[in-house]
Amino acid sequence: MAAFKDELSTAVVEQLGSEIAAAWSSFDEATFVDLATSGLEQRELKERVQLISDALEATMPGDPTDAARVIRSVLDAGGLQGWSSLPVNSFVASAMIDRPAVGLALLADVTPRFSAEFAIRFFIDERYDITMRQLGEWVGHPDEHVRRLVSEGTRPRLPWAPVLRRFVTDPTPTLRLLDRLFDDPSEYVRRSVANHLNDISKDHPDLAVETATRWAPRSTHGDFVVRHGLRSLVKRGDPAALRVLGFDPDVAVELIELSCSPPAIRIGDTITIEFGLRTVASTRAAVDYVVGYQGVHGRKAGKVFKLTVRDLPAAEVVRFERRHRFDHVSIRRIHPGRHRIDIQVNGRILGGIEFDVAD
Repeated sequence: MAAFKDELSTAVVEQLGSEIAAAWSSFDEATFVDLATSGLEQRELKERVQLISDALEATMPGDPTDAARVIRSVLDAGGLQGWSSLPVNSFVASAMIDRPAVGLALLADVTPRFSAEFAIRFFIDERYDITMRQLGEWVGHPDEHVRRLVSEGTRPRLPWAPVLRRFVTDPTPTLRLLDRLFDDPSEYVRRSVANHLNDISKDHPDLAVETATRWAPRSTHGDFVVRHGLRSLVKRGDPAALRVLGFDPDVAVELIELSCSPPAIRIGDTITIEFGLRTVASTRAAVDYVVGYQGVHGRKAGKVFKLTVRDLPAAEVVRFERRHRFDHVSIRRIHPGRHRIDIQVNGRILGGIEFDVAD
């Protein structure tokens, strides 16, 4: 599979240059392509975005209104599809930061092509008041992409983007927006709201639980937003978050006959986890397992993996089985040594077992 950075290739730059030239006869297409492709192949994704954005700033009209008019002409002609709009969003954030009314309106037009969630964060930082007023208007926008831009662009800890420190410290301004979006008719928007709530839970767990408690009875689309928004707290075994989702962390659950087979494996092999659960009273159970990977300097903090949600009948043993592969992935290398698996039910660790992983 091609790397994300390769989506911004020389061919994409040339296509973008051709689209702009068709919309604006004075565009110096050759200079743009030369600037935007100089050293392009040696750069990572963010650097490629910045390089192409800088080339646009050097060749597009200097007046923001004129530049916006050119970009809209490209959009009207069906251009700026997919990845090519990413550096255009970056250009808007840079060249129009002093003309926020122009820049924000343009981002709303471009975001259906490729989300402007990264670009709008610059307006939030630099032109806070006018941007927040605009976001408040966009929660009622007819286009789901624009409504999603409200929730995704204001996420305190959006992946691959600079942290919005003001919302890490105080997320209440974004919650006023999310209160109007959590039950949005679009699943695309609701998923963004859930991810935003999960961001908030990392810094303000009590506020996240309080918000989920307000939303849960008002939702007309099921419990996905609340459930997905509290997922990090549930993995951490937060009792209040578990109770919002209908789990009772106080009900006693017994772990029966935990085993891992084979007892020793090599990197790349799969281990089978088997166990039973028995409870004294019927209960709804969030069943997870926690892998304590061996690191270079000792065992790491456990990584929680979701297994299932199951209703456990009183006094009966319910059996579970899961296969887990111990192989290198992009975010984790497997080291030889003693590893551990624990079983977690409704946020409580019930017991664990250790096994060896060899090269």
